Amino acid sequence: MMAWVDRVPLPALRVLGAVEILGATGLVLPPLTGIAPSLAPAAAIGFVLLQIGAITVHLSGEDRRIVLNAGLTVTAAVTIWPAVRL
Repeated sequence: MMAWVDRVPLPALRVLGAVEILGATGLVLPPLTGIAPSLAPAAAIGFVLLQIGAITVHLSGEDRRIVLNAGLTVTAAVTIWPAVRL
């Protein structure tokens, strides 16, 4: 279903998947556990950068379905906002 997957080597896809899982974990666990809560904004910044890259990859090919990526970018940016205002 995703045309960009055919253009990316398998090891790179695995790294991207691992980065996404680690980023999501960094967004969720620190606020829930109270351990190193400053990691959540850092993970959110990384996640925003990852999604900007994903949007770029989608738009560079034939795949124009970026609604999910845009939604994830906005959600992560909203997570960053309170930390930036401090």
